[in-house]
Amino acid sequence: METHLIDILRSLLGLILGGTIGLGFGLIQAAAHRRHERLHEGGGLQSGWAVMPGSMRRVAYLLIVLALVQIISPALFAGGSQWWVSAGVAGGYGGLLFWQLRQRRVSTVPASAPRH
Repeated sequence: METHLIDILRSLLGLILGGTIGLGFGLIQAAAHRRHERLHEGGGLQSGWAVMPGSMRRVAYLLIVLALVQIISPALFAGGSQWWVSAGVAGGYGGLLFWQLRQRRVSTVPASAPRH
């Protein structure tokens, strides 16, 4: 019984930690997107190649953080728990993207249009 409880706690901790990492990555990406929009509106972009400056660096940082978590806490990556961490990252980042999409849809719906 104790091993089941430990497995459940490990999975839950992996899900929470992964969600925190995914949410943090999403917030950093959102801040970079807002900065990019301000530069675009202000005419600060010099070329069309600057679609999202620094995005590869941010992805590299995400991978480094995930590797550090795996090195620091190998218990979260034992016995199939790594899938809970991955699900947390996807859920945290995906949840933030979904929330942003809903905010955009609400802000673009005209006042006279019926909402479902």
